[in-house]
Amino acid sequence: MSPRLAKALINGLLVGGAVIAIAPLLYMVSVSFMPQGQASSLPPPVLPTHATLDNYRQLFMNAGMGRYLFNSLLISTCITVISLAFNLMAGYAFAKLEFRGRQRIFQVLLGALVIPAQVAMLPLFLLLKYMGLVNTYGAVIVPALATIFGIFLVRQYASGIPNDLMEAARIDGAGEFRIFATIVMPLLKPIMVTLAIFTFLAAWNDFMWPLIALTGQEHYTLPIALASLSREHVQDSELMMAGSVVTILPVLVLFLALQRYYLEGLLIGSVKG
Repeated sequence: MSPRLAKALINGLLVGGAVIAIAPLLYMVSVSFMPQGQASSLPPPVLPTHATLDNYRQLFMNAGMGRYLFNSLLISTCITVISLAFNLMAGYAFAKLEFRGRQRIFQVLLGALVIPAQVAMLPLFLLLKYMGLVNTYGAVIVPALATIFGIFLVRQYASGIPNDLMEAARIDGAGEFRIFATIVMPLLKPIMVTLAIFTFLAAWNDFMWPLIALTGQEHYTLPIALASLSREHVQDSELMMAGSVVTILPVLVLFLALQRYYLEGLLIGSVKG
């Protein structure tokens, strides 16, 4: 096979895969602008005959989608910012600071990765109940303040930072916090962005734990609200597609804005100099 033909074949496969992946999203957006009942007609139309914003108006004016959007943004942002701070400090400590039991503690953390999250949900719920956090934003935020995966990711990347940088700063009289803030954190920027995207997406898309911990409708996040809405409007495909667009759009914008740093963080260590 000639190089030109191989290149065309590969590009064709990539374009075909992209079309297959994007087509459902584009159809979802198209249906969200259709008048009520049009998507259920046979054969189902691909494009709206008369585009309308009525579905979005109903979501925000009658279904309270604005409140649920605020809840998701608040919870996901708090989890991302706070857990990022804890994960960065813990990962750096495991990578560069010497303290008693460091390896043992890290091994226990890695071992805990194999425990399914569902196993811990009941004792975690009871603990939060005793703390008075059930049906509050804290019930979702507190359990996600740090993650083993995040600590591991930062630790692996921070291990590659030369020790000479920290030693030189200590000789100049810099404290550990100043070393971390002024020397280490700028070097951790690629992995910070990658971890922030992972954390935000996980918090935004989480359904099971908020469903358990948030018993009041005023605290619902978008995935829970969308599931609740589907039970009330099971035949209203256009309204449900509009709700799906509202749910997907923020994380899609975030990913597209930070994809360069995200890919850089994923490819760290794949190429050796």
